[in-house]
Amino acid sequence: MGIIDRLLGRKVEEKGVSFDPVWLNWFGSRQSKAGVAVSWERALDVSTVFACLRVIANGVSQVPLQVMKELPDGKGTVPAPDHPLYKVLNRRPNQWMTAFELLETMIFHVALTGNAFFYKNMVRGKVKELIPIDPGSVSITRNNDYSLTYRVSGLDGRSMDFPQSMIWHVKGPSWDTWRGLDAVRQAREAIGLTIATENTQAEMHANGLQTSGVFSTTEKLGPEKYIEIQKWIAAQIGGANKHKPFVIDSGLTWTPQSMTGVDAQHLETRKFQTEQVCQSFGVFPQMIGHAGQAMTFASAEQVFLAHVVHTLGPWWRRIEESIDANLLDGEEDEGFCAKFNANGLLKGAAKDRSEFYSKALGSGGSPAWMTPNEIRALEDMNPIAGGDELPKPTNVAGAMPPKPEDGKQDPKT
Repeated sequence: MGIIDRLLGRKVEEKGVSFDPVWLNWFGSRQSKAGVAVSWERALDVSTVFACLRVIANGVSQVPLQVMKELPDGKGTVPAPDHPLYKVLNRRPNQWMTAFELLETMIFHVALTGNAFFYKNMVRGKVKELIPIDPGSVSITRNNDYSLTYRVSGLDGRSMDFPQSMIWHVKGPSWDTWRGLDAVRQAREAIGLTIATENTQAEMHANGLQTSGVFSTTEKLGPEKYIEIQKWIAAQIGGANKHKPFVIDSGLTWTPQSMTGVDAQHLETRKFQTEQVCQSFGVFPQMIGHAGQAMTFASAEQVFLAHVVHTLGPWWRRIEESIDANLLDGEEDEGFCAKFNANGLLKGAAKDRSEFYSKALGSGGSPAWMTPNEIRALEDMNPIAGGDELPKPTNVAGAMPPKPEDGKQDPKT
């Protein structure tokens, strides 16, 4: 049974995977100061974490990723659909995933664990498939010559070593340059406090938002009597009896505890933790529907533009350069590069686009720098005949009329 079969899950009987102890510690739970164990799986249960990852993943996955060919003399790039990698990245990376799903999974892996791994299924030296690998089943070794070896644990518990040339490794921010930093581990305090706050809020609602208190008595209670009273109290204050009058004998006196300042500011704490988690993932709170603070931009359009530039832009660049370095690294790939086509996300309002295109075509007397067909391509429109030439400037402000020839009268006079 080959490694591809194991990666594809073709074994009928699945057995437990044995992880390296160091890797278990790397991807296992970490105790936060809030007393909550934080792992990537537990972090996904936090609505803010999941919302941040979804916003990033959707923004990256919905933009077409294409293999481009550089034109001679550096005059730009054009799509290269004939390149073998074009279909893998743009349409079908493997037998069960779409290109959107592959990028979406990549973002979740890198954003949470700092690393995403894909096995490169090569046919005659060309990448025909990209098979995602669970980050928890991969350990990395840096050799003395600075090359990397990836040990992958299969579904049957056996491991196999792969050279760097067979694994596409997409890293997040890194300290040692060959492993990405685990984002959940770095942000465990913010995530852990968020989990603890949510748990406290849930317990308060489960208790009917009632404050706790103390039953006291001057009588001496034996173990059996104590257990009997405890069961009686639990039965009276639980379920449908939660908000009904409570009666108990044995001379017990009820002393309620007042709500603390932490309880009173619980909602404010949750809002603050939402912003803290957003900061950890580099997402503007407004993008996940958090309206806890006033807009600091002139309009929502500027917030979306800032999201594209400051959040999605670095992710696009990271993935593009990783593809160029790891998938387009052959001699025959010289002159090819990967590029996200983000024009759709960068479109502004209709009025703003109209003014920009008018100036690009030479309106107002400035030299034109775009052709009609280039503008039509940005608007997802088909080219027109004669639209590949730069138009001449029009509407030159203050321009003098042409001087009539000698012996001829100006026709406008």
